[in-house]
Formats: sequence, C-alpha cells, structure tokens
Amino acid sequence: MKILFFDDFKLGVLKGDAVVDVSDTVRDIPHTGPHNLISGLIERFADYKRRLEEAVSRGKSVPLGQVKIRPPLPKPTNIECMAVNYMEDGTRSEPAPINAFHKSPSAIIGPEDTMVLPDVPATIFEGEAEVALVIGKRASNVRAADAMSYVFGYTNFIDGSARGLLPAGNTFYQMKSRDTFAPIGPWIVTADEIVDPHKLQVRLWVNGELKQNFNTSDMAHKIPRCIEWVTSIHTLEPGDILATGTNHRGLSGFQNGDRIELETDGLGRLRFNVRDDLKRTWSRETRLDRQQKGQEGTTPQVSGKHTPPPR
Repeated sequence: MKILFFDDFKLGVLKGDAVVDVSDTVRDIPHTGPHNLISGLIERFADYKRRLEEAVSRGKSVPLGQVKIRPPLPKPTNIECMAVNYMEDGTRSEPAPINAFHKSPSAIIGPEDTMVLPDVPATIFEGEAEVALVIGKRASNVRAADAMSYVFGYTNFIDGSARGLLPAGNTFYQMKSRDTFAPIGPWIVTADEIVDPHKLQVRLWVNGELKQNFNTSDMAHKIPRCIEWVTSIHTLEPGDILATGTNHRGLSGFQNGDRIELETDGLGRLRFNVRDDLKRTWSRETRLDRQQKGQEGTTPQVSGKHTPPPR
C-alpha cells in the first residue's frame, strides 16, 4: 500500500496514477493534526489495513496531476540519519564506524516544495539521495534479528547539507538541521511491497542530468544493524524516520533554480526545487568527477556572497 497526504492534508491511498481519499476511514484515530494522524495510523495499521483496502476499492479516485501532494510524514518525532554508511563502490576498504545524527523535524518538505539555501558561509550545499525507513512500532533496544519487524515502510529522502561551516568540528547540527533540508515522499510504501530493501537502485537527477546512481546493496551497515544501534541509544516511535545513508561519489552542489528528482525502485519519484536568494554558483562537477581528475575536496564556489578569496 502507498499512503500519502494531499491537498489540505487529506489522507489518501495511491490507486494506479490516482489517489483515493480515505480520511473518513481513519477519522476515529485520535489526532490533533496530520502529523499524529499518520503516526496513529501506523501504530494501529493492523486494525485499519482491511478497512483502507475496502475504502480504496469502492472510493472515487482523483488523478495525481489534479492534487497537491504533501509530505507523508509532516512532523515525525525523530529523524535519524546514518552517516558514512556506504562502501562507495568498493573504494572504502572497510566500513566506517557506525554513526548517525539527528535532523530537525522542521527540515521536512514534500513534493514540489522548495529547499531554501540559507545565507551562511557554507563551502557547498549538497543533497544526498537516500532510502529512509519508517518505524512501525515503539522501538527500544531492538535486536538486529528482530529489527525488520519494526519497519512499517519506506520513502525517498534527501539529506540536505551546508558543508564547511566554522568552527571546524562544530558541524552536524548547523550543517544538517536547517529548515527545508529534508525533502521526503511522495508517499510511504508499506514494507510488504518491498521484497528486499538492500537491492534497490537509487537515482538522483539535477536539472535532468543523472548525478547519483547507486544500489542499496552497497550499504555498509545494513538496516537491522542500524535499527539495533540507534535504538540502543534512544527510543524510536511509530512514524519516525531512519535514513540509511548515501553513496557520496555522485554528490554535486545544489544551487538556485535547480530542479531535483529522486527515484528509488518501488518508492516513486520525488521532485522538488532549490532556491538561493544570493544566487551563488558552483561548477556542476560531482565528487567523482574531481576524484578522477586527482582533485581533493568538494567543488569550490565560483561566484556570489561568501566566495573564498583567491589564493
């Protein structure tokens, strides 16, 4: 099942290329807004699945092109992101130590929304294509052997990053948790529709040019281990997001006017825009392009405010 919000945050289920409004079916779930309606549904999904299927079978569908799709998880309690969690096409000799960071729920945006680059002296702004899992039930000190039973579903996820901010070492919070830096969607795909989340092709385009193209089989610490480790630190709640990391080799600078598209096998295509009121520019080369030329680091800024002075 593919579950989404649309228009004024009506709850819908995808039916082909259309959506069926199932709001009435879940009206009795206690909630104060869409954020805890969806988490309440996730927590009670076993009780509502058949009712939702019946509502979809008899309900009137509306073509997706006639609605505004919203983020399927408007304000999760937790957004946890795995760090350096890919083998980078075999260029890493061994997995990096398992690590993660917290991202602010206010970073969430949805399809056709806009990531806004802030007026800060970042060396580059990047967006990392990722598969995110959605937690289905309260998870604390979960064993890896049991972890997959805690996965409700999956969605596309972008981890926006403002890199290079000073002081050195004071990075993750100010780099990752900025407003609009977590585009997700277009919907949640329930776990039963994904045969193997470790065999999904992930592709990201910038203005129609393919930049990232990798498979989740390259993941260093697999999903069960990620859940085990994160829940050994703190509890995850139904509707929380755990993003599984990216292959960094295809990353390039996001900049004003960019049209971004992310598609993962089985998860649909997420489209959004980028705005930078300062209209800063970077060349379009990826990290891999620079590596192949023997250059280190990320692409330097070319023009605009905060451009570093020439050496």
